[in-house]
Amino acid sequence: MLQGTKRDSWGSKWGFILACIGSAVGMGNIWLFPARVSAYGGATFLIPYLIFVVIIGSTGVIGEMSFGRATRSGPVHAFGEATRMRFGSDRPGKLLGLIPVLGSLALAIGYSVVTGWIFKYTFQSFTGSLSQMQGVAAFDANFGATAGGNIFWQLVGMAVTVVIMAFGIGRGIEKANKVMTPLFYLLFIGLAVYLATLPGAAEGYRYIFVLKPEGLLDPMVWVFALGQAFFSLSIAGNGTLIYGSYLGRDSDVPADAKMVALFDTLAAMLASLVIIPAMAVAGEQLNNSGPGLMFIFLPNVISRLPGGPILLVVFFLAVLFAALTSLVNLFEAPTATLQELFHLKRPAAVAIIGAVGVGVGLAIAPIVSDWMDVCSIYICPIGALLAGVMFFWVCGKDYVLEQVNLSRSKPLGRWFYPMAKYLFCGVTLLVLILGAIKGGIG
Repeated sequence: MLQGTKRDSWGSKWGFILACIGSAVGMGNIWLFPARVSAYGGATFLIPYLIFVVIIGSTGVIGEMSFGRATRSGPVHAFGEATRMRFGSDRPGKLLGLIPVLGSLALAIGYSVVTGWIFKYTFQSFTGSLSQMQGVAAFDANFGATAGGNIFWQLVGMAVTVVIMAFGIGRGIEKANKVMTPLFYLLFIGLAVYLATLPGAAEGYRYIFVLKPEGLLDPMVWVFALGQAFFSLSIAGNGTLIYGSYLGRDSDVPADAKMVALFDTLAAMLASLVIIPAMAVAGEQLNNSGPGLMFIFLPNVISRLPGGPILLVVFFLAVLFAALTSLVNLFEAPTATLQELFHLKRPAAVAIIGAVGVGVGLAIAPIVSDWMDVCSIYICPIGALLAGVMFFWVCGKDYVLEQVNLSRSKPLGRWFYPMAKYLFCGVTLLVLILGAIKGGIG
């Protein structure tokens, strides 16, 4: 941390947890997880997914939170501190720390384009124009027009994000997440309960929880479960690390990490309990994922259900909250880095990052899909791997155990360090390799 500077902090334990949950709950939970559950046989996919959530949540999430808190800084200074302790120089670490920071900025810029799409769809759902569209072709044309030119709503999304961030950690990000994250869950729970009352929903539930043991022998089930768990928990050497840097020394990081992993998994399950039964009620198969599912096929299905116009409002409002909380987290690492490197006040750093986000975001809007693929396939796993190596390998065992067990009444078991050092880092490297070979697994 920069000497002589007063670092912002979380106002409460739950404020931090809700912010981390908000950062983890994003589009992957909504437009990808239900499709993966559908494609790979319900519980047949859930079993390996939950296994990987436990592995990553109990190692990587704890590691990034603890690393940030220990160094009281973002990736650049955290990595620099690691190489200074081991090699006597912080320069190599600082240079490597720029990789997850730039990765976070690049992913945030791409995400801002998608958030602009969500703002437009939320507005259309409130005005009723979305529910008046008839058939897949109409929704496809609407999405084509949105993806082809959505400058106004993209600017609205960035403006909201910048305002939240300008107020700082406690008064801005924490307060926003205390509102938006619980509302996301309440709205999705409401949707799930309503859909449960409709004829045909039972078919969707049966499919979600069906177990086909032979499916567990399919290596691709495990590959995609690994990618889903990895990207869903926001392990990338930036967002979780920077949020951890605002924690006090009295926080029980492993307990906090457990809550984040739990509620992120619940969000993914809630999305499945909404989307898969909705498709079943409409007599449709869930054959699509990604933006096509979110902006074309799912709105078409929801609009045909009883109470369709209201359901569209609730759905896209919930999705909007998930998008904004994730977007704020992604922009925080580059914002904090500007503050650390150039001693800028927060409003100035937020303004600079916001201007970059707007300028680059508008430029890459036509190629946002390819942009996001590069970020998720390469930059995010590299950032996560670097953070894991810096903390678990470079900082050393004694330092790691001191930091993760800080303020705990009972230290983590002897399993933690070797599991984090070897299994987590190995899994992260595997995500990078498999993603590069297959063109993405998350």
